[in-house]
Amino acid sequence: MAYAPVEAREGVQPIALAANNQNHPLGSIIRAYDPSYGEGEFIYLPGVSGTVTGTVVTWGGVSGSGATAKPTWQTALAPATANLGQPLAVAMAATGAGQFGWYQIAGTAVVAENATFAAASKPYLAGSGRLTTAQANGCQVVGAVTVTGDGTPVAGFGLVHINRPAAQGQTV
Repeated sequence: MAYAPVEAREGVQPIALAANNQNHPLGSIIRAYDPSYGEGEFIYLPGVSGTVTGTVVTWGGVSGSGATAKPTWQTALAPATANLGQPLAVAMAATGAGQFGWYQIAGTAVVAENATFAAASKPYLAGSGRLTTAQANGCQVVGAVTVTGDGTPVAGFGLVHINRPAAQGQTV
């Protein structure tokens, strides 16, 4: 993936590169274009141990309360837990703990999957930052639909159209 920013910003960290230093404010959003996958939208977040390119993460968090509450922008590998109700993003690089990088939140994303992955289906959380198309109650990824089956562009990955995806959060 060769995403290049389409916005006029100086000094943008490359989309597919993790950095040991924080180069942008956490939560910054940028649009970028790739000749194979088209335009996408990306959010700048801290990494978490175990993150590889294509890993799906949850992100968010708050420290403090009331007038002193501040977003922490923490990431975690997306678990296969029902009713998480948290925003999701796709890692664009192996962004480990103590590193910073871009995570895709809109466009056609290359995601890690568990080999049970069919085209034109609803994706579900499979755990460890992977997706599946095997139905799992309360684990649907809202704001996403699969484009390809298992192995595109390579084994263990698939393409998914995403638009600010989130883990299903309602209980019945």
